[in-house]
Amino acid sequence: MGVTRARVLSVIFVATTWLLLAAPRAESDALAGPTTMIEEDAASREAWPTSDAASDAASDAASDTTIEAAATRGPCPEDMVEISGKYCPELVQQCLAWLPNEQGGVDRCAQFAPSEPCKTTPVKKHFCIDRFEFPNRRGQRPVVMKTWIEAQDTCRAAGKRLCGDTEWTLACEGSRRLPYPYGRKRDAQACNIDRTLLQVDEKAIADPKRSTAEVARLWQGEPSGSRARCTSPYGVYDMTGNVDEWVVNESSKPFRSGSKGGYWGPVRARCRPMTTAHGETFPFYQTGFRCCADPEPRPTRR
Repeated sequence: MGVTRARVLSVIFVATTWLLLAAPRAESDALAGPTTMIEEDAASREAWPTSDAASDAASDAASDTTIEAAATRGPCPEDMVEISGKYCPELVQQCLAWLPNEQGGVDRCAQFAPSEPCKTTPVKKHFCIDRFEFPNRRGQRPVVMKTWIEAQDTCRAAGKRLCGDTEWTLACEGSRRLPYPYGRKRDAQACNIDRTLLQVDEKAIADPKRSTAEVARLWQGEPSGSRARCTSPYGVYDMTGNVDEWVVNESSKPFRSGSKGGYWGPVRARCRPMTTAHGETFPFYQTGFRCCADPEPRPTRR
């Protein structure tokens, strides 16, 4: 009887111990089970074919993402500045004080009064313009000795075009119609202007064998973007001084070619004036260019 009772107690003890050990594992399996099922169901659903409606929704979402990315990029290439504003065709800018003329220098105003209101209806313009003089890279020397035709062809090859003279002017003077891109007071520290000119050897310039050396001797330009203050209200660099820039003379009189901005010498170096004396096939040691382009249309949501 004592043996039987001992055996019964032993069996009960073993059974109880097994139940106690198994219960936590069973509880753990019970808790883990639903989570595993959810993860498996999600993975399975990703592999299921979507309905046409779901496909359309996904396509629309992708399209919206593309539109948002395009809108972030803007309508102009990264190396260009978007210009949107109103150009004044007829404007009075009164000079308050003139600088004395120097060799090769004329019409240099030291201080302007605020520009008067536009005398005609302003013209709205929207375009892209190179941030720097061609080759449009900060820290590189601007290209010179290109004719107006060569400059036009270079811009076209890049998918751009030469700027119209009114576009160039707007990009230089901004909405306040400043005479200089940096303000109303002439400042030779802001832009590369008012240097003493060297005597040009016209025969050397015209001689293909000596032209390169003569241009190098005469050069007083600076790498594009060298002066932080020589920026227009729109953020375009070196629009006055450094090198003259070919533009399209929109009047076509006397030529289709015109040049804007002046160069490093004691010349006007202002936003408004344009030199129209040189024809389309004329190259010179201080004349460069920059390009413009039409902006890409902004994407619209459906």
